[in-house]
Amino acid sequence: MSEKNASLPSDTTINTARRRLMAGGATAIAASMTGLARAASTGNAPATPPAPGKPLPPYVAWKDPNAMIVHTGNTLETRRSAFGSSIITPSEQLYVRNNLPAPDASIVADRDGWEIAVEGVKNPRTLTVKELKTLGLETMATVLQCSGNGRGYFPSKPSGTAWQVGAAGCVVWSGVPVRVVVEALGGMVDGAAYMTGTGGEKLPDGIDPKSVMVERSVPRSAMADALLAWEMNGVPIPLAHGGPLRLIVPGYSGVNNIKYVRRLAFTTEQTDAAIQRTGYRISPPGQKGDPSQPSVWEMNVKSWINSPAPEGGPLSAGLVQVKGVAFGGVHAVQGVEVSVDGGKTWQAAKFVGPDLGRYAWRQFVLPVKLSAGTHTLACRATDAKGNRQPEERMENAAGYNNTSWRDHALTIQVV
Repeated sequence: MSEKNASLPSDTTINTARRRLMAGGATAIAASMTGLARAASTGNAPATPPAPGKPLPPYVAWKDPNAMIVHTGNTLETRRSAFGSSIITPSEQLYVRNNLPAPDASIVADRDGWEIAVEGVKNPRTLTVKELKTLGLETMATVLQCSGNGRGYFPSKPSGTAWQVGAAGCVVWSGVPVRVVVEALGGMVDGAAYMTGTGGEKLPDGIDPKSVMVERSVPRSAMADALLAWEMNGVPIPLAHGGPLRLIVPGYSGVNNIKYVRRLAFTTEQTDAAIQRTGYRISPPGQKGDPSQPSVWEMNVKSWINSPAPEGGPLSAGLVQVKGVAFGGVHAVQGVEVSVDGGKTWQAAKFVGPDLGRYAWRQFVLPVKLSAGTHTLACRATDAKGNRQPEERMENAAGYNNTSWRDHALTIQVV
């Protein structure tokens, strides 16, 4: 069974889901989701389709090929020009990053029957998705971003996918708050310091599971807004994005948002799985990861410009709308500035569209008049705590957490 048939509902189902969101009072979210299920040709795709690249892998054959850059079968990036101007990233344009091959599509055949074991609580037990749905419901928008987004700008060329800006998106999730599940099971056991999620991917035979399994620990404080989500952008979560059940940890980088989550444990120590013990660590250049180094957890304030971009070709001199996105990670984004001279001078941009909460990104715009010649466009955001997006990247061995506004600046030609 293909994922297209197994996990993408009909247009009728999508429209029903939209009506349900609106009826539930999520007016701002519903308004921003107009067109989620439309093809990119309705306005999110570039006017001139990009040159054909690698074909889409079968499990994501339902995605928009004009919106995606296929790096490998497990890594697909959203083209800068496909982000559009409607805040929410449509599912068919959202990036994909899998540490292991996606499970067989049969796991989404009976979504309500998927089971998750909850441990480290006073009354541990295994719950089905159907049972989770009886405990509570919350909907929130969050930025989902791979920790390597922006790696392609590192001159050291770290190993891994050379993402630019497209390993990110703003997504609406629906599910039950983790804190509600914990309360229903009697609360956490004493001494629990971490929330640990384990993915349900099929592991290769004959090797130590801890060497390849996707299992991540985050501080227990992250539980406050975490969700066990079964719906994304108004429809059941597609297999490629973690369906039938995904752990959503708002404000934390994508690897901590465990796909196909089958175990949620509250533990005294971080998991000793390699992906946590040595992987996703902020290691000095030339060094390997180890537990003493910072883990890739919370995201930092960041922004970038989506339009105009060099891939659109030369611009005509005159009035130009400089558009992009900005977010604050675990804090709300408070403002964004734009420069058209490579950072020598800055102007405050305006946020547009609804505010979908502190974990979502905001879209911004600044109208500027550009004369013929070469211009370097840059932007820098500030979060609600006063943290400003830095000029320079934080050098590290794996190319993680690149928030440098200078790296993300664009040089455009105006004629």
